[in-house]
Amino acid sequence: MKANTDSVHSIHRWNTLTLINPSSHKHSLVFSIAVTAVLGLVTHFSYAESEYWYLHVAAVLGVLLATQYTDTFAIRNREYSKSIHLSLFGAATWLVAISAGIGASAILGQTEAQAQYFVVGLFLFASFRVGILTSVLGTGIKKALLVCMVPPIAMFLALIPPAMWQEMLADPNSIMFGAVFLAMGTAWSMLTDRAGKPILESTHRLIQAYLLSLRRDNTEIEDLLEKNSHPHDISTTQIRIRSGDEKTDVRLVLPGVHPGPYHPIGGSNIPYLIYEKLDSSAMVMHSISNHTLNLPSKGQVNRYLDSFSASTVEGTGSSCTEPVTVQVNRARAIGIMFERNALLVLSLSPHGMEDLPTSVKTEIEEHASRIGIDRVMVIDSHNAMGAEISGDDKSDMLAAARSCLDTLHTKPLHKIEVGYANSDGMDVVTPDLGMGGIGILCLRINGRTYFLGWADSNNMENGMREKIVAKFAESGMTLLDICTSDTHFSRTKVRTKNGYYQFGVVTDPDKVASWYLEIAQKAQESASHVSFEVLVNNVKLQIMGEKIFEDYSAALYRALGFTKVMSALGMGVFIAQLILV
Repeated sequence: MKANTDSVHSIHRWNTLTLINPSSHKHSLVFSIAVTAVLGLVTHFSYAESEYWYLHVAAVLGVLLATQYTDTFAIRNREYSKSIHLSLFGAATWLVAISAGIGASAILGQTEAQAQYFVVGLFLFASFRVGILTSVLGTGIKKALLVCMVPPIAMFLALIPPAMWQEMLADPNSIMFGAVFLAMGTAWSMLTDRAGKPILESTHRLIQAYLLSLRRDNTEIEDLLEKNSHPHDISTTQIRIRSGDEKTDVRLVLPGVHPGPYHPIGGSNIPYLIYEKLDSSAMVMHSISNHTLNLPSKGQVNRYLDSFSASTVEGTGSSCTEPVTVQVNRARAIGIMFERNALLVLSLSPHGMEDLPTSVKTEIEEHASRIGIDRVMVIDSHNAMGAEISGDDKSDMLAAARSCLDTLHTKPLHKIEVGYANSDGMDVVTPDLGMGGIGILCLRINGRTYFLGWADSNNMENGMREKIVAKFAESGMTLLDICTSDTHFSRTKVRTKNGYYQFGVVTDPDKVASWYLEIAQKAQESASHVSFEVLVNNVKLQIMGEKIFEDYSAALYRALGFTKVMSALGMGVFIAQLILV
């Protein structure tokens, strides 16, 4: 699904725009005060005759703080923090315009024109406010036009001596250029809001709902996503492993849905919710899936979780093969056959890759069927960061998977002992790990012991898996692999271009290895003879699908196109007024 992958990446890139804003409104308050103080000093030393510059600065800062408060009445939900961010960027725009005007005047020898750049900057401030008020802060266009001039005019009156008000505000050239900027800001607002039509009634509403969701108000964005989702049959597979003495009862789960779209929306924390549903005794793997299988709302998540109680048994047994590992160049496949059911773990670590495409799963299932394997459960280990798999890597991955299945099909079966332990009760809390923590499955087969690790995390830092495997080897233990759940849960607000912390980017790998070794010891001590069941549950749910990403990406792309055009025109007008005013 190349088109869908491109659409998801396109939308994801828009998330980086949220990093432009200071991380705290307190930072914005400090910066806005600093910018406005500079404005006050520039105007004082340019025009004021008084020696008391600090009174001039204090006056304009008083106006700034007052308008930051009054702006809240024009902003949806009356959010004071958003008013502060708005005033920061507006004042900064004004300062840049004035600085550019003063510089141009000095270069062109037009020092008498300097004063008019303050007026042009005032209108730039106002046009910027129109755009932000309508697109981000939920203000209607008519209301935005009514209030856009209030803070700039109020600050202008505090900045400029009264004797110069009439002269500066009556200059026809600066008023004309200012009116052009205000018209462009209005046009930009109207065009970008309509960029998603007819699918999206309002592109601005989508942006506002997204920003609102980042503050944990999910209602609007989930309503939008579910409205544009469609029904789909979802199938989830589990291997439930139990001992007769009930000391071991653990499940390997391959969800039929994909975590996401992003925290805290829809199924973003679905791996942990499954883990919790299964009594915190599960390893919720990343199936071969992508964001088209996102659940759009909490209601759909609850329906999915309820479906686990209706699982049916589609295979049983008490023996398996020894693990088989096949490496083809960078691609690796690790497999175990549970009677006639194969479990296959695929990885490119330490090189990494994005979600494996469903075509890989389809080809592997077709090969398994040809050689007489009843079922193959394919796990995307998701344990190193990388790009979408393609070319030689994809061919090598398929070759490794086929070879692994061919070998498994000929291997003898042995009675199996299994132990399981996880980090519950341990002090394993870190920003790059989800609520499910980490776990280890101990497999004792034909007199040999193997371990399979799991982490409730969104991918892993490249090379971390290899470091932990090496630590196990130093202790004489065989760690087959570490798989992640690809959770989209986040413990903290993350300001990175990825929008998340991959496991190992915050926590030291040596510390993580010590956690796994401690848990592995517990799992090994609890190992006992077990039997297994292959469980399958099916349910029809609303999923986001491919079209929703294409539609949203197209709307944002068109909005970006309008923004680029208006920015180019605005820059041309700005340069023209520097020369002509």
